[in-house]
Amino acid sequence: MLTVCGRVFTADELEGIREITGHEPALTREGIAREVCDRLSWRTPAGRPKVMSCKVALLRLDAQGLITLPAPRHRQGQWNGHGSRPTIVVPAAPVAEEALSFGDIKIRPVAGRKASRLWNEAVARFHYLGYVALPGAQIRYLVERGAEILAVLGFGASAWKVAPRDTWIGWTETERRERLRFVVNNSRFLILPWVCKKNLASWVLSRCARRLGQDFEDRYAYRPVLLETFVEKGRFSGTCYRAANWTCVGETQGRGKLDRQKRFGLPVKRIYVYPLAPGFREVLCG
Repeated sequence: MLTVCGRVFTADELEGIREITGHEPALTREGIAREVCDRLSWRTPAGRPKVMSCKVALLRLDAQGLITLPAPRHRQGQWNGHGSRPTIVVPAAPVAEEALSFGDIKIRPVAGRKASRLWNEAVARFHYLGYVALPGAQIRYLVERGAEILAVLGFGASAWKVAPRDTWIGWTETERRERLRFVVNNSRFLILPWVCKKNLASWVLSRCARRLGQDFEDRYAYRPVLLETFVEKGRFSGTCYRAANWTCVGETQGRGKLDRQKRFGLPVKRIYVYPLAPGFREVLCG
């Protein structure tokens, strides 16, 4: 048996995945993920197929040589030629502080292809990490003034294992495996580079934290109780998270989750968390 993305795959299940990828060459990676979810009854608490988690798991199985996926049809985050390409107009001058009022700013979840393409385009063009598909259950937000986009945020599956966070929560290995879905990771946060507004970042974080629990419950039929994020040292100070009352609980070790021998140095990141409910530890630790 093999554990990937928090799910245990048996030898028979791996063989079934190989049958899907080998016998149905016309299927895209998305189609394969949906077929695998259907065969394995891999679903969310709301009964929907866990397609994003499955796609990540399939990529890891492919990287390990256990299955062979077809080549991707188009690059992640890039326009694929279908429908109209999203347009983000860069203004000739920065949006001045006095021109922005918090009362005019709206935050809405991404819904539909048009909004999804707009979010992807903004992250691909202007975020220093670029675009990658968020794993697992997720909520993405657009921050707008009228038709003008000011910022984007993305919340997805939490990190599988992070020692400072896990120690701060105080859960056991079994509790972490069973209840990790109640922790959500803020993996992307971008204020577009021409937007200048004091306290905008912390204001957006606070407003998103207020609504995220209900948005998640509406979409996935369960409510997260803790947010986390990772802020790269030397590049960012984390001021907006501290201003929004997030708590720093430690730092990463500067290696990837699959780098057991510490061969590949990665930037050290500060780990911030934000409880969404007063009794979050009771939910996470039982």
